[in-house]
Amino acid sequence: FTFSRSASSRRVPLCFLFINFDHFQILRAIGKGSFGKVCIVQKRDTEKMYAMKYMNKQQCIERDEVRNVFRELEILQEIEHVFLVNLWYSFQDEEDMFMVVDLLLGGDLRYHLQQNVQFSEDAVKLYLCEMTLALDYLQSQHIIHRDVKPDNILLDEQGHAHLTDFNIATIIKDGERATALAGTKPYMAPEIFQSFVSGGTGYAFEVDWWSLGVTAFEVLRGWRPYDIHASNSVESLIQLFSTVSVQYSPAWPKDLVSLLRKPVTKRKKNKPLP
Repeated sequence: FTFSRSASSRRVPLCFLFINFDHFQILRAIGKGSFGKVCIVQKRDTEKMYAMKYMNKQQCIERDEVRNVFRELEILQEIEHVFLVNLWYSFQDEEDMFMVVDLLLGGDLRYHLQQNVQFSEDAVKLYLCEMTLALDYLQSQHIIHRDVKPDNILLDEQGHAHLTDFNIATIIKDGERATALAGTKPYMAPEIFQSFVSGGTGYAFEVDWWSLGVTAFEVLRGWRPYDIHASNSVESLIQLFSTVSVQYSPAWPKDLVSLLRKPVTKRKKNKPLP
């Protein structure tokens, strides 16, 4: 299969972009993605550093992920924001597809949680505000991310947060509602499960605010506000949300709790009127 475009054209007209693998020097591998490795690269003419994601075409086909890969590419080609991990170039060869994106070397929040890093309240406030700006921007572009979680929030070398991984994101038009069961269970909003079980009215941008609230709580406390695992049934989760309330630490300053409650306010603004 082929890309619909040979390179991202958001910043430079496509006629000036004839990008391929030879335009980059591979410096070192920094990780492994779903379908291949991730490397630090340097563009030879500008000497600018990026991260390059390899995606093996055959593996994408075997795992039935072609649609998701193309959706992610389509979305990334049309967006750019200071608190997102932005796409700069995309191209392919016979075996792999390549996405060249912002290089962020501060690690993701999941890594820091696993290292038992104790985040300061000021740091969490900063991450929460930056992610709020990112989600506001995505909403303006009609995009639901659907997978906001510590694993998908990367830090740069200055300690600023950037949202990544649009593999299961979706675009909805004005007035539309999504209905698919998509996301990572511990971070998924109740209305996603409700929509799956009963049809309901579907969901929209409010689900990303829920995920952000769960993420911020986890970064502060080291555990999530709800004890949810991938093995939990959808029906049991609907019951859990109706019976368990979140307890905020009394030691947290009021302004911090107010920030944590901000996603709740955002959810109310985005929910359709009854």
